[in-house]
Amino acid sequence: MAQCAPSGNGAPDSFVAILRKLSEIYDTKTVLQVLNDAGVQKWNRTHLKRELEEDAAYRLHPDEVSRLAALLPPPPAHHPHYAFRFVDLFAGIGGIRRGFESIGGQCVFTSEWNKHAVRTYKANWYCDPHQHTFNEDIRDVTLSHQADISDDAAFNHIDKTMPDHDVLLAGFPCQPFSLAGVSKKNALGRAHGFACDTQGTLFFDVARIIAAKKPAIFVLENVKNLKSHDKGNTFRIIMQTLDELGYEVANAADVGPDDPKIIDGKNFLPQHRERIVLVGFRRDLNLHQGFTLRDVNQFFPDRRPALGELLDTAVDARYILSPILWKYLYRYAKKHQAKGNGFGFGMVDPRDPSSVARTLSARYYKDGAEILVDRGWDKALGEADFDHPTNQLQRPRRLTPRECARLMGFEAPKQSEFRIPVSDTQAYRQFGNSVVVPVFAAVAKLLESRILQAVAKRKE
Repeated sequence: MAQCAPSGNGAPDSFVAILRKLSEIYDTKTVLQVLNDAGVQKWNRTHLKRELEEDAAYRLHPDEVSRLAALLPPPPAHHPHYAFRFVDLFAGIGGIRRGFESIGGQCVFTSEWNKHAVRTYKANWYCDPHQHTFNEDIRDVTLSHQADISDDAAFNHIDKTMPDHDVLLAGFPCQPFSLAGVSKKNALGRAHGFACDTQGTLFFDVARIIAAKKPAIFVLENVKNLKSHDKGNTFRIIMQTLDELGYEVANAADVGPDDPKIIDGKNFLPQHRERIVLVGFRRDLNLHQGFTLRDVNQFFPDRRPALGELLDTAVDARYILSPILWKYLYRYAKKHQAKGNGFGFGMVDPRDPSSVARTLSARYYKDGAEILVDRGWDKALGEADFDHPTNQLQRPRRLTPRECARLMGFEAPKQSEFRIPVSDTQAYRQFGNSVVVPVFAAVAKLLESRILQAVAKRKE
C-alpha cells in the first residue's frame, strides 16, 4: 500500500485514517469523485465502505493518496514552532481563529455544536490529532447543564478537560439574563456572583471557563446590539462579570457613539458589519496598560477592495432571482417606501468602486434581499413597465457562497481557496453568522506583543 500523508507529528496517516477524517467533512460522492479522477482504478460506494471497515486493502497509487490528502487542511507554516496557545469557543467556521493563527498561535481546543459548521471548520483548519481537542457541546466541559454542581467541582472538571491556553476566543450567542436567588448560590457553594446573574446562558459557560483556566487574554465577539440588549442589562452584567473575574476590558469606559469596541467591517471590506469586540487582560499580569482598540485603525488596508473585485464574472443561473421573487421584493420595497419606511432589498452596483453592501445575515439563503447584485436593471423602465421582457433579462442576483467567502474575508478577490463542503443553504448561514476575518486579524496583530509578554510571564 502506498505511503500516506503525514500527520501532525510527522508519522504517516493510514489510508483508512485519511478516509475517516474526510468522511467527517465531505459526502461520499465527493470522495469517490476524487478517487476516480486519479484514473488508477474504479471506486464505488461498496469499495469505500469496505475500506472504512478495513475489510479490504486496495493497492493504492500515490496519486490517489495525494489527491485525498489534499482535501485535508495542512498545518500552518509555523508548525510545530508555535508562539502561544489559544482556544476557539463557539467557533463557527473559524473566522476569529485565522487572525490568531496567522501571528503564530496554536489552536488547542475548538468548540462548535452545529454539525454543518463543524464540517466547514475541519475542511479548512488543521487540528493536530495529538494536541487539539474538538468539542461539540460546551456544557459537557463546563457542566452548566448540571444545575446542582458547585463552582469548585465545575472548575476542576474544566481544568482537567480543557488544555491550558494563553488566549481565549469566543463568539458567544447573545441571550437575556435572569437573576437567580442568592440563597441558592450560597447553598451550592458558588464563589462567584456571576453564577447568580448569568446562569442558564452561554455567556455563563464562557465565564466559568475564564474563572477556571484564567487565560492571560480573552477576545469576545458579539453583535453591536449586545450593548442595548434587554435595555442594557445584558451588557452591564457581562462587564460586571468580567471585572469580577479579575480582568481589565479594553476601553470599558467608552460608551458613546465613538466607542472603539464597536468595529465596522467596512473599514476592511465593502460590507457594513458592526461587531462589538471585548478584549480582556488578566489584571494581575499588568498587560493592559496603554492598550486601546482605537489603534486598530493602523491595520486598515491602504486600499479597500471594491465590491466588483470580489465577484465572479459569470455565475450559475440559479443565483439570478426568479421573476416571481424579484417582483415580490420590488413591490415589498415600494409599499414600505410609500409608508416612509426604509424596509426593502439592498441593491449594490458592482461597477461603483464605492459600493458598500449591507450586513450579510444568516437568513440570506431565503431570498438574498439584503445584498442584491445589480445586473443592469433599468430603474426607470421598471417603474413604467416592470414586466418588460428586455429589462427582465437584467434581474438582479444574489451573491454566490464563494462570493460571500470573499466578502467576509475568508479568501482574497478572485481566489477559491476556502473549502465549502456544505450545501448553499448551510454555506449562506455559516457566512452570515461569521465575522469579517480581517477585523480580527487586525485585533490579533494589535495584541501580538502583549500575548508574547504573557507567554514570557508564564514561562517565568
